[in-house]
Amino acid sequence: MGKAAKSSRKGKKAWRANIPTDDIDEYIEKSTKDALTGGSLTSLPSDSLFYVDKSTDISVKKKIEKHREKVLHCESTLQKNPFVVSVPSSILNKSKKKRKVPKIVVESKDDSKDEKDNVSGMVDLWEAKDEDNVKPTKKPKPSIIPAVEIEAPGCSFNPSFEAHQDALASAVAEEMQKIYKNELGPQPVPLTVSSEVVDEESLYILPDHDTEDDAMDEENPENSDTAADRFSKTKRVTRVELNRRIRRRERQKVESEAKKIEKLSKEIDSLPDIIEEIAKDDEEKQKKHLRRAVAKEERRKLGPPRLGRNKFEPAPSQVLLSEEITGSLRKLKGCCTLTRDRFKSLEKRGLIVPGTKRKRK
Repeated sequence: MGKAAKSSRKGKKAWRANIPTDDIDEYIEKSTKDALTGGSLTSLPSDSLFYVDKSTDISVKKKIEKHREKVLHCESTLQKNPFVVSVPSSILNKSKKKRKVPKIVVESKDDSKDEKDNVSGMVDLWEAKDEDNVKPTKKPKPSIIPAVEIEAPGCSFNPSFEAHQDALASAVAEEMQKIYKNELGPQPVPLTVSSEVVDEESLYILPDHDTEDDAMDEENPENSDTAADRFSKTKRVTRVELNRRIRRRERQKVESEAKKIEKLSKEIDSLPDIIEEIAKDDEEKQKKHLRRAVAKEERRKLGPPRLGRNKFEPAPSQVLLSEEITGSLRKLKGCCTLTRDRFKSLEKRGLIVPGTKRKRK
């Protein structure tokens, strides 16, 4: 844009027309604005303009605590979820009860560190000892079988005649039982089965069953004709027959209801007998349960539970023959060794898995 045209300043009238009035206009606008808003701020005292607001003032301590209450996302993932219920474990609870907490003397510096950790809510994951992470092991049940079993008096080096005969009889009975078990036991499944050899031509030929049916029809031709006539003829049912069937049906219904009522009354009358039968059944069940418990205890005394694929085989009873009895320890024949006896005792008590006999090469 070009410059504004200059006015002439030759006379006084031109001077009055070109006098600037911007300052006067600004003063007038400011005075009107102050009058509308309640007066100018320059004339007011400083006490009325500024004041100290103490209603929402927070101390420095509260600010620090508020900052500590904030939990980061990485810390919240390590905390437990209160809405998820943990599965209770009886084994861990027992181990916690039995576990003893060792007494540790901590210095003043460590106390200040622990207090800081508790305030911040942080837990050191690597502080746990190995004792807390170890799973408790189950202790085996004590065996009923004693560690050292006392043999019968007939197994002594110088027994009495009656005790020796009893021990010999029991040893012979054990051996005969093994023999009878092998002889009378189930036969093993044969690997091959003997049968007749079938030719390849006869494999594809099936027996004819139609010829037998035709022979039966030829023998009884009259029966086939009568059956065909019976199915072809349809008997017409009259109204009298329908009424008779309806009356028979109603009579059967009434009789069945009467039989039900009579049966119910008999059952009510026989309530004492039913109660006696129930009592007898309960008594028999208790006796059966007692017999099973006794049999289980006897089995536990005889041998250990099944630990491996091999069954426990008890050692044969060490009984001297009548010719071997000398009555002196010096002339006694050597039989069972102590190590073998102790090994069998460990197997019988279930402390060692029984194995098979190994042949020496």
